[in-house]
Amino acid sequence: MRLSRFFLPILKENPKEAEIVSHRLMLRAGMLRQEAAGIYAWLPLGFKVLKKIEQIVREEQNRAGALELLMPTLQLADLWRESGRYDAYGPEMLRIADRHKRELLYGPTNEEMITEIFRAYVKSYRNLPLNLYHIQWKFRDEQRPRFGVMRGREFLMKDAYSFDLDEAGARRAYNKMFVAYLRTFARMGLKGIPMRAETGPIGGDLSHEFIVLAETGESGVYCDRNVLDLPIPLASVNYDGDLTPIIKEWTSLYAATEDVHDGARFEAEVPAERRVHTRGIEVGQIFYFGTKYSEPMKALVAGPDGAEVTVHGGSYGVGVSRLAGAIIEACHDDAGIKWPEEVAPFRAVILNLKQGASDTDAACEQLYFDLLAKGVDVLYDDTEQRAGAKFATADLIGIPWQIMVGPKSLAEGKVEVKTRSDGAREMMSPADIVARLGAGTAVS
Repeated sequence: MRLSRFFLPILKENPKEAEIVSHRLMLRAGMLRQEAAGIYAWLPLGFKVLKKIEQIVREEQNRAGALELLMPTLQLADLWRESGRYDAYGPEMLRIADRHKRELLYGPTNEEMITEIFRAYVKSYRNLPLNLYHIQWKFRDEQRPRFGVMRGREFLMKDAYSFDLDEAGARRAYNKMFVAYLRTFARMGLKGIPMRAETGPIGGDLSHEFIVLAETGESGVYCDRNVLDLPIPLASVNYDGDLTPIIKEWTSLYAATEDVHDGARFEAEVPAERRVHTRGIEVGQIFYFGTKYSEPMKALVAGPDGAEVTVHGGSYGVGVSRLAGAIIEACHDDAGIKWPEEVAPFRAVILNLKQGASDTDAACEQLYFDLLAKGVDVLYDDTEQRAGAKFATADLIGIPWQIMVGPKSLAEGKVEVKTRSDGAREMMSPADIVARLGAGTAVS
């Protein structure tokens, strides 16, 4: 993509309404525009990041055996009355009526709807286990939306819902999602720490929040520092095998949100030098809730002996749009965003340091087409801005590899390559940088 043809409304000044780094940088980098309190339009740069995050989530859900579908944003109020949650949910639920006076709601979550879909089609234990997920926009009418996409009213979520014959099966489904979440956040350059948590309005008696440590986080958290060094399961992990050893390794060390924190246990189990008390950003949460929805909504299947059995369920959420903000909170410096490669809107940016000069123009054009031919998602800054302004823009939007093409280095057959993550610089030939990036390896 040529920057001269890209829609990138950069802001030079920090927006006054932005209280935290991610909100400030997303607005400055032209990723978002606020349309109403807690409601944002995702502009092209931000939308590219959002789709990259969504795809990683999808790939790891598919790897764990979940099946994707898509449910509507609007739900019938009667479904929520069946489960008993319609009146209990609170003012965060947006309740509306259509022209026929039918009561509807803009879905804040989908346990009722997926249970209704399940009971309509699944009648036998032979069709279990089953895990269905979708990636859909949701709405919760927060009283004080703030911090940009970190606490908005409209947001993109991945929701998965598991159905099993009994508690043992449901806990196996829970373990699969636990492992899938560890992998999902690691692929985005984040350490998502599973912490014991309250179940809240979802219900049930087993839940973990996946927390990214950050001083700007909304949750107080306590953990053993050693949890930060635990290994992430490999892509080759067998989801149909016994995942218990992985779960035990991650849950044997103390990690809890402030809602369920046990001070006495924390001090007894964790040496003083390993105690971490900070704040964190919730990027996902998983729940086992047994028959909370299947019992009142009569989601029954025929068991092995022919008798009807009430299925056990769980739900598993990832804040897809919130993750864009969480990644920035974890990956930035004073100059701007530092995107991890897998979620970056572009992998590389070409900076023409003397726009209009025949040598740099020709070199940049050739480099641009060569990278595209190798499948590299590249942005070419072909604007008339001065070199300093191009450097500032590249740092602000956080593209991982900056390729600087100037007449002096070009005379020696070289371009300068800067790694945004650590600022390291290296002189390379255009052919070498094409080979490196085209092969999918990092420039070092």
